[in-house]
Amino acid sequence: MIWNEKMECISKDDLLDLASQRLKNMVSYLSANCPTYKKNLDQHGLTASDIRNIGDIIKLPFTTKDDMRDSYPFGLFSRPLQDIAEIHVSSGTTGNPTVVGYTKDDIKLWSEVMARALCCAGAEPGDMLQNAYGYGLFTGGLGLHYGALEMGLTVIPVSSGQTKRQLKLMDDFKPRILSCTPSYLLYMAEEAKEMGLDPQESSWQIGVLGAEPWSESMRLEIEQLWNILATDIYGLSEIIGPGVAQECKYKDGLHIFWDVFYPEIIDPESGLPAKEGQSGELVITTLTKQGIPLLRYRTRDIVSINYEKCACGRTSPRISKIKGRTDDMIIVRGINVFPSQIEHVLLGIEGTQPHYQLVVDRKSGELDDLEVLVEVEEKIFSDEIKKLRALEEKIRKEIESVLGILVKVKLVEPKTIERSMGKAKRVIDKRQV
Repeated sequence: MIWNEKMECISKDDLLDLASQRLKNMVSYLSANCPTYKKNLDQHGLTASDIRNIGDIIKLPFTTKDDMRDSYPFGLFSRPLQDIAEIHVSSGTTGNPTVVGYTKDDIKLWSEVMARALCCAGAEPGDMLQNAYGYGLFTGGLGLHYGALEMGLTVIPVSSGQTKRQLKLMDDFKPRILSCTPSYLLYMAEEAKEMGLDPQESSWQIGVLGAEPWSESMRLEIEQLWNILATDIYGLSEIIGPGVAQECKYKDGLHIFWDVFYPEIIDPESGLPAKEGQSGELVITTLTKQGIPLLRYRTRDIVSINYEKCACGRTSPRISKIKGRTDDMIIVRGINVFPSQIEHVLLGIEGTQPHYQLVVDRKSGELDDLEVLVEVEEKIFSDEIKKLRALEEKIRKEIESVLGILVKVKLVEPKTIERSMGKAKRVIDKRQV
């Protein structure tokens, strides 16, 4: 089943005509409704009349996460606040987070693309969805919720955590579809066994899994443990949240809904279009959003793209799983973590050195584990164990209050962390992704 066959199976020529018109309309809309964009376009000597077709998109300036933080809170909004129906916030490096706003029409758009995504994963009207993504300022939970309602699914809005309750609801209610992070699904397998439940006998047949990097080997482990079809979903709050792209049952790339999220692949160094077939940074332009539409947003995610028609019948291009990042952001348990956030905390704590390292690991069947190694001054390290533990606990609490996830902190002696003549190696990611 294809939710919106007209748009998901549109020919490339028809799509390019549609995208061309929508891009011209979007540039006109932003010029009239967003002073920040109007100023930026003026500085580049651009007007809507300069955009004749979608090929002219390369004339437009990029938008970055820094632009969003610099315009905090509402400088990039294109509608007055009274027209904004919903606001979400995502974490940033330090200081201001990124803020996104949705009009009622944007919520309808979000519902539409999420219905496409759920259908792409194999959901059918009348199915029951157990939604174990977090609700609230994080876009994951509500995005899946809206799409499920649009598609005619029954939603169990259990949100994240409460693992034993998650498993009891699965066992009692028999939902066919589960949405959560892949690492959490592995963790639930261990909990299920402790509760005497056999993951192989679960009611879940389809997993809509995302919000963190995961590998093909992890997919195989999940599918073998749960006897489930594990599909990847991609999204980011700046663009809309989940629902930007989704795998179908063939698991040969994620279908990006290009009639509303127009993709480009660029060389991250030069900013020029990457050669066909090459991996590069994914850049997305929102063609129909109202609250906070973005032109050429640099996602920092490295992907490749395939424009061939999929065996499922969809003509939308497919992006690969994320191959890396062009910045130093890592994703831990669905949360964006920047080393600079840790550095900002450490600079405010007496006795610590400006040398630290983040070690991320994920053991089979467990959630991501983040350990922060922190060098302390020699006089601090020679203190009694009780004082060291108190400092360790203080650092841990400060970091957790900023990141919103549990971490481990280990104090180490001066000059323990390897120095570099170039860029400091702040992150050691041991996860197999």
